[in-house]
Amino acid sequence: MVQKSTKRGRPCAYDADDALARARDVFWQVGYAATSLDDISAATGMGRPSLYGAFGDKRALYLAALQHYQAMAGRDLRAALAPEQPVREGLRLVYDHSLALYFPAGQAARGCFLIGTAVTEAAADPHVRTALADGFRALDRAFEDRIRLAQRTGEVKKTDDPAALAKLASATLYFLAIRARTGETRETLEAVATSAIDLICGPADRGRPTTSTAR
Repeated sequence: MVQKSTKRGRPCAYDADDALARARDVFWQVGYAATSLDDISAATGMGRPSLYGAFGDKRALYLAALQHYQAMAGRDLRAALAPEQPVREGLRLVYDHSLALYFPAGQAARGCFLIGTAVTEAAADPHVRTALADGFRALDRAFEDRIRLAQRTGEVKKTDDPAALAKLASATLYFLAIRARTGETRETLEAVATSAIDLICGPADRGRPTTSTAR
């Protein structure tokens, strides 16, 4: 006797990280308000019922995409600011990587996902406001921790305020993100990043760790 299968429906065939990345890119390009579930469905290849089942409504999907982006950005930031490399080089990596995201190859400049979308939504949505504030604080903290270490190795002047320098480093990222969306060229923004690094680290010829000369 042939037994009938008791399974119903099809197994889950989507990759959650890939779907979130595709949804994020739609929000990133046109903003939260202008993005429809049909847009997300087309980008992810998932029908509305599948989207609701996997992520919930549009707001829940946006919050998940925001969390996914912040986790990715945090990993990249920690890697760039690793203590094994000079702080000047680390800052350059942070800004170069960010500009690569802000100016995707073959596409219009899009700036930063967090700043470009969450700043607008934060005014009315406390969850987005909290995520945005947490992201800014984490960025300041990462910069400040690395700058304090650079002060101990002689790469940054010990008399400078590390918290203030960290906020300068963060503010530079915000500037790059916003100006990228307004049509500034990548070359112009790279020059701005270089100026910020010089302000934080001092002239380029002094940004090296100190070494002992004792014999």
